Amino acid sequence: MQIKRLWQPRRGLFWMMLMFNVLSSVCTYVMRAHPLNTVGMLLLAFIALLNVGFGLVAAWALMRDPPTEGAGPGD
Repeated sequence: MQIKRLWQPRRGLFWMMLMFNVLSSVCTYVMRAHPLNTVGMLLLAFIALLNVGFGLVAAWALMRDPPTEGAGPGD
């Protein structure tokens, strides 16, 4: 498998993978930057970990499926 198979901007799964990673980063930032109670911290940690898991599943699916026509790195 090649890492460059992740770059498929014409597929919705590619954008979902990016959004999951951005959302987990935002959740992590909020957890570090703002004082939260225990419930808020646990909820954001759970959401961040869930987003990481979904992002990994999306990346795995992109690596497994053949790229769409014209979705190469030079596109």
